[in-house]
Amino acid sequence: MEQRVNSEPPAENQKKKKMAEDEGKTTAEGEKIEEMKPWEQHSAVISIPRFDYNASSSLLRHSHSGFLITCPIKREKSATKEAISILEKYILSNHDAKRRKTCMDDANAECKGSREESGTSMEKSDILSLVKLTRSGLVLFKFPFDKSPAVVDIVSQIFQSLESGILKSPLWCNRILPIQGTCCLDEKELKKIVTKLVEQFMNNRQKETGNTVKFAVGYNRRGIEETEMKNLRNTSSDPDIFALLDRNKCFSVVAAAVKEVVPDSIVDLKDPEICVLVEVLPLSGVPDRTAIVGVSVLPRALVTTKPRLSIKALVSDTKETNKKKR
Repeated sequence: MEQRVNSEPPAENQKKKKMAEDEGKTTAEGEKIEEMKPWEQHSAVISIPRFDYNASSSLLRHSHSGFLITCPIKREKSATKEAISILEKYILSNHDAKRRKTCMDDANAECKGSREESGTSMEKSDILSLVKLTRSGLVLFKFPFDKSPAVVDIVSQIFQSLESGILKSPLWCNRILPIQGTCCLDEKELKKIVTKLVEQFMNNRQKETGNTVKFAVGYNRRGIEETEMKNLRNTSSDPDIFALLDRNKCFSVVAAAVKEVVPDSIVDLKDPEICVLVEVLPLSGVPDRTAIVGVSVLPRALVTTKPRLSIKALVSDTKETNKKKR
């Protein structure tokens, strides 16, 4: 029987054993077992996708759904890896549930085949594109314009999993905003997309007769400060181009769109039933004097109204405080 011979010099082998013993973890051959930190484990398992440099031009031409994630400044890479690990799971489960329903409604041989093909493409994780932004502390993913998953349902499932303990609290992702559609910051385009999303919301809602629908509007310019707006107005030949960057003007356009769909609706900032969020997306590679916004119409359960209307944080301030005390 052939005996295994250690080809390494005795001195080198003893050195390895000593280093491994100092760490307290060794293999039978005295090899050191590497203990990776959580972020190193993330990096080893999940690679960061490259930016989709065609994303900006596509967003100028088409409406896209996706997710806007907030994170600490200079932690965008860590947040990207973490977001991918979270979103992939729920995008796949949401997709499979939809496919199962389709198969039950239309049971035939083709359904099985199409499900297998679609499942394969989903598992390749190429359905989400990473979009390059000009602001720190943000990560943006978009779906192809011809695919519109139920992004609000996906975020709702993430919150449910966090509350039940199935999903661990994220370290880097602070908030995940589901974006149901995008458009240029133009009065006509904004009104069109808000009208469409509010109609979808009302169709899915069990309206109680006699009750007035309460709504609120949230608008985030994402770093476009008042001084920048003033400079844009002064340098622009058309003063109406950036009119909607004004908060009050944007609110009035969105409110008119909501009332067009739900005439008996009223504004209620404390306890709204319909929450319309408009987010200016700081995209890289878009022409000057052009702004793209992401729009979402969300239920009350997914938003917080204090200090302003926004998507709920994934980890509550109370939990964050407790972490720091430890």
